[in-house]
Amino acid sequence: MDLSTTYMGLKLKSPLVPSASPLTREISELKRAEDSGASAVVLPSVFEEQLRLESEELELAIEQGTDVSAEATSYFPAVGDFRIGPEDYLEHIQSAKAAIDIPVIASLNGTSTGGWTEYARKIENAGADALELNVYYIPTDPNLSGAEVEQTYLDILKAVKGAVKIPVAVKLSPFFSNMANMAKRLDDAGADALVLFNRFYQPDIDLENLEIEHSILLSTPQARRLPLRWIAILCGKIQASLAATSGIHTAADALKVTMAGADVAMLCSVLLRKGMAQVAVIEQEMRQWLETHEYESLAQARGSLSQKSVAHPAAFERAQYMKILSTYQLT
Repeated sequence: MDLSTTYMGLKLKSPLVPSASPLTREISELKRAEDSGASAVVLPSVFEEQLRLESEELELAIEQGTDVSAEATSYFPAVGDFRIGPEDYLEHIQSAKAAIDIPVIASLNGTSTGGWTEYARKIENAGADALELNVYYIPTDPNLSGAEVEQTYLDILKAVKGAVKIPVAVKLSPFFSNMANMAKRLDDAGADALVLFNRFYQPDIDLENLEIEHSILLSTPQARRLPLRWIAILCGKIQASLAATSGIHTAADALKVTMAGADVAMLCSVLLRKGMAQVAVIEQEMRQWLETHEYESLAQARGSLSQKSVAHPAAFERAQYMKILSTYQLT
């Protein structure tokens, strides 16, 4: 059974891609992912705050050094001569490329253009096959318009696309007034892929200590429905590749998002729970289902249940919502 797919120009042997997580921080886990059948990996994100902090600390060190004495003014080279940014991340890319043969996708997490473009070039030079822009942006300023928020995404994408030649994906949230329009604008701006969707970690309140508490909640299969819906709506309407992430735990989940139109199904929570070996389990179950249902390849299934392909496109829109509510029976 042929499970191959193409994701932002990268030829992949299957749609199963471990997404950014603590697992992909370890070279041993990357090897285990490849051995288990993963077709590519997304490394953990390097954060904009890390780049900014390291740059500021360097500036401070230089200023302090140059004040020591007249002779010390030439001790440090100019700021531009330093390699600013978390160097261990670049080394991780290089180590990953040396350790595995599947594509390595780097990830940048931030909210502004900042130092992204310079660091994006360093990521490209380190050997990354592609770059995922993880735009983790929660606007809280009531004076900031929706149009300004959207422009931030576009500005980041255009700046990075102008700095590198490797493919660039945008991982974004679903919180736009018109998700379809935002997807099209990102597509028009040159996004090679859209990763749907980013999961914002929500704070809670500790009633005993009266403090805000933060914890990571792993996804459940129900979370798959949101990216499935929007991938089905966008399939065939934009040129960019589509990646489904969040809520993909089983072969059934991966098959469903593929039939909606996804080019890849990204795995995270299930791998944190069960380990990288679960990739092989999901792949084998996908093969069995496709063979049982007489598919010749995964490509035959891809997009077959997208909005443009189904008999009743309204199933993805408001009409189906009203139908569900009107037919629900109390037990």
